[in-house]
Amino acid sequence: MTNGRPEGKLPAERHRGPVVFRRRQVEADAATTDQRLLDSGGPTDWLHTDPWRVLRIQSEFVEGFGLLAELGPAVSVFGSARTDAEHPEYQQARQLGAALSRAGYAVITGGGPGAMEAANRGASEAGGTSVGLGIELPFEQRLNDWVDIGLTFRYFFARKTMFVKYAQAFVILPGGFGTLDELFEALTLVQTRKVTRFPVILFGEQYWSGLLDWIRGTMLPEAKIGAADLELIRVTSDVEEAVSIIVEADAHRSAQELTEDAAHAESRSAGAGDAQ
Repeated sequence: MTNGRPEGKLPAERHRGPVVFRRRQVEADAATTDQRLLDSGGPTDWLHTDPWRVLRIQSEFVEGFGLLAELGPAVSVFGSARTDAEHPEYQQARQLGAALSRAGYAVITGGGPGAMEAANRGASEAGGTSVGLGIELPFEQRLNDWVDIGLTFRYFFARKTMFVKYAQAFVILPGGFGTLDELFEALTLVQTRKVTRFPVILFGEQYWSGLLDWIRGTMLPEAKIGAADLELIRVTSDVEEAVSIIVEADAHRSAQELTEDAAHAESRSAGAGDAQ
């Protein structure tokens, strides 16, 4: 034995960058990484490998951060793609988009039709910034015509990060499974303080009443949530009230940040004085 290894011939070994392959893991194809890069022929299976997916995921975050970093204050609005243009909910979403724009917020939606289109339309018509973050789906769904700034994602989780990172609030319009997914992810992130505490507004009291009754009547009594968790949800059917909730929360957060900054500055000043 030599250093715990049987004496004799060393095992077959190949390197791919920092990765080492030995014994049965050694590929029969001895092509180098550079050779694979520059060779224009051969199979395209590499496009569907996990390492290549990592690069695609990275590119989606880079594109999203680059596109939205200078967006300014924004509100993410979620709702059903199936809402008809003649439905009252479409008109409410349109009014909401316009009101948010007049209040100084960009409007971010999933970029699809229905309620998303309505919110984008209202924002664009009011002269605000209308953003659509689309998703690649098995069925064709293009960004709606009222999106001024648009980006289409392959991966839901990269897209969801953009909805959260650049928003001061979420407004949840009536919708289906996708809308519920966004709602409960938003609530979970705020509840666990993974994001700064900000409003999650359910718009449409009648539509959401059954869900809220179940949360209060089943989840709360069985201690699956706490009473304080109910305070994370705001409910309204009034456009101006929804905007007021967001504006007030923004002002409160700004005042709190100023107080914290002053306290930190005072602490640093006291520390510097003690050091002298």
